[in-house]
Amino acid sequence: MNARIDLPRGLAVLLVLGLLLAAGLSACATPPAPTLTQAVELTASPQPTLTDTAPPPSPTPVPVAATVNDEAISLAAYQAELERLQAAIGTQLATEDQEKALNSLIDQLLLAQAAAEAGFVVDEALLQERYDQLVAGVGSQQALLDWMAANSYTEEVFRQDLARSIAAAWMRDQIIAEVPEVAEQVHARQILLYNSDAANQALAELRSGTDYADLAAQFDPLTKGELGWFPRGYLIDPEVEQAAFELQPGDYSQVIETPTGFHILQVLERDPQRALSPDARLVLQQRALQDWLVEQREQSEIQILTE
Repeated sequence: MNARIDLPRGLAVLLVLGLLLAAGLSACATPPAPTLTQAVELTASPQPTLTDTAPPPSPTPVPVAATVNDEAISLAAYQAELERLQAAIGTQLATEDQEKALNSLIDQLLLAQAAAEAGFVVDEALLQERYDQLVAGVGSQQALLDWMAANSYTEEVFRQDLARSIAAAWMRDQIIAEVPEVAEQVHARQILLYNSDAANQALAELRSGTDYADLAAQFDPLTKGELGWFPRGYLIDPEVEQAAFELQPGDYSQVIETPTGFHILQVLERDPQRALSPDARLVLQQRALQDWLVEQREQSEIQILTE
């Protein structure tokens, strides 16, 4: 099937369990500096005087990799996502992989911000439940704490980022749930060739009366060019898809040139309301999520603070 399945999974650090966007860990704001305390100092005088004690040292700001609408993505989250990617591909990370890691976390933060605007709140019970799942997954709380330390996390920042990942997953589910289970679809097949001369020759044969099915079988004996049923937004090549929805059953197209090759498409059937296959609905959900993220990025102020 000529379809693209690239449902984003980049929203996760190594330990976060089973989210489709699985959740990456993002950032937290710098904690406020503590107020000065006062103490009573007794002297030889019978009257005590009030003096300021030395202020405690200011907390070290949490290093930040990026901000999204003035909300931070921690450097720890970014580095953990890099580690996850490196473990997945088994090689040193290239620049594009670093960009992918940061973009995954930006997407996650955009989703979490939208969840907050929609009124979703990660309460302490839900946060503790997910935290306990992580502990169980790695074997012990100490193992999780060791991982945090190795990735420059404090437990407080980790919990904040985990809460954000839960919110992002909730928002993702709201977006993809809006994709319908039925849609207009066509049943089509194609003759796919890799140079224009051969494609034009095949088109000439069709016009001279050669049966489409017989010709398709010559070029593709295994599938005979079968594409099956598909909705709008499913195929990789939009030109092929557009032609499919313009043709009537039994008609075939002109030669359609795409980066994939040279196509001659034939539509066999049409159905205005057909149930989507699981694969087709997954692709449409992916596209819905990608479109949502593109729109949110265009409307947001994003600042990259790490190279």
